[in-house]
Amino acid sequence: MATLSSYTSSPPRILHRQQSKPILFPPDSTPSIRQLYTKPISVSRRSRGAINATAAASDTSGNSNASSPAKKLREIMQSPGVLQGPCCFDALSAKLVERAGFPYCLTTGFSISAARIGLPDKGFISYGEMVDQGQQITQAVSIPVIGDGGNGFGNAMNVKRTVKGYIRAGFAGIIINDQVSSGGERGVVSREEAVMRVKAAVDARRECGSDIVIVAQTDSREAVSLEESFSRARAFTDAGADVLSVDSLVSREEMKSFCNVYPLVPKLANMLETGGKIPMLNPLEIEEIGYKLVAYPLSLIGVSIRAMQDALLAIKGGRIPPPGSMPSLEEIEEILGYDTYREEEKRYATSSSSDRGSSSRRSVYGNQRIVLDDSEQRVDPVVEVMIPEVVSNESRNPFSRIWSRSLRIKIIGRDGIEKLDVRIPAGFLEGVTNIVPALGGVNLKQLMDDAADEVGGKLLLDFKDAAGDRIQVFLE
Repeated sequence: MATLSSYTSSPPRILHRQQSKPILFPPDSTPSIRQLYTKPISVSRRSRGAINATAAASDTSGNSNASSPAKKLREIMQSPGVLQGPCCFDALSAKLVERAGFPYCLTTGFSISAARIGLPDKGFISYGEMVDQGQQITQAVSIPVIGDGGNGFGNAMNVKRTVKGYIRAGFAGIIINDQVSSGGERGVVSREEAVMRVKAAVDARRECGSDIVIVAQTDSREAVSLEESFSRARAFTDAGADVLSVDSLVSREEMKSFCNVYPLVPKLANMLETGGKIPMLNPLEIEEIGYKLVAYPLSLIGVSIRAMQDALLAIKGGRIPPPGSMPSLEEIEEILGYDTYREEEKRYATSSSSDRGSSSRRSVYGNQRIVLDDSEQRVDPVVEVMIPEVVSNESRNPFSRIWSRSLRIKIIGRDGIEKLDVRIPAGFLEGVTNIVPALGGVNLKQLMDDAADEVGGKLLLDFKDAAGDRIQVFLE
């Protein structure tokens, strides 16, 4: 499956909706256009006409589901302005896209192949794996999702099976390209065979009574010529495609010329964030050229890979990732809907389940419960308060001499950049290894007691961890 192909950091046209309490099992509901846009923007006749035509055609398809994913997508496509769609690769990334306020998202074979099987998008991932991953994604969100169907996994008959499978998986749209093989080296089939793929997709839609949006994509700009890519785009439209996409356009002029091919038909721009040939334009520029949809295929999978690499490097060096680089446990639970789950669970609680719930403890690592016996349940909680005080007889408690002092921990990276500079009261050393795991096994209390009579600024430790970072511990 081809990577969706070329975007800059200009402010997005789509306004983020206020985040509300997550829904555990999203219903079939589409956000209103007023929620997504505050300033109306005129939409050209060429886009409005085509979208209305395809929507009207879908009403006669026999699909009685008024809130189908495809219908939601068609309604969103009637809204003003260009529509940005980040590409997700699993249920969690799709949830984050929805929470960020985007009205729809896409998938790519490139990212799903990377996330699901850890292999390049060169035909390794199967049709069944793509459908299964897609179903997990569509069931996790209420926004419509356009799925990457690649080359349909074979000939026209395979294309029909792929489209029907994507419909059952809950996709709102499907991208079908003209590559010879999934993730191929830009080789394309003949124009006749490419058109037959689109016709097969249209037939599969009709046979299912669906209104799934068919996005026909051609890679012939690079494999053959610009003129051939435009000829294929026209033929795809004649075959029944709803949206057109030409990969690897190299200039604004080529993008504009493409948008003038059947201008009433919506166009999809693939903004390959790195390594692409298409000009990196902001949403306003893309809209002015004539596109309706814009996809960002590498952003989410790319930043995920980099964040995991950084975290693993920190752990390997005896540290944990900095607090600002990861959400708190409460934030993670909120994203996944733990609070919503607990509230909904109460609706079905019985007296016996309430008793069990009140006498059990949960582990943050799973749903395991440790049930207390009756004798332990009857014991009232005892809270022991420890108040530090200076004892005159130092031989009874040598550590009390430095209770009011603190440790200063500094970490200088091997690149010379300061990574940490923190002070910890001497009476609260038990959790210091949570901040700097490399200090595990070091008897800090003994070191502090030995240096109790020293003046502030005494250097207690100075060493390099496994990652080459310099760790210094001072008594202040």
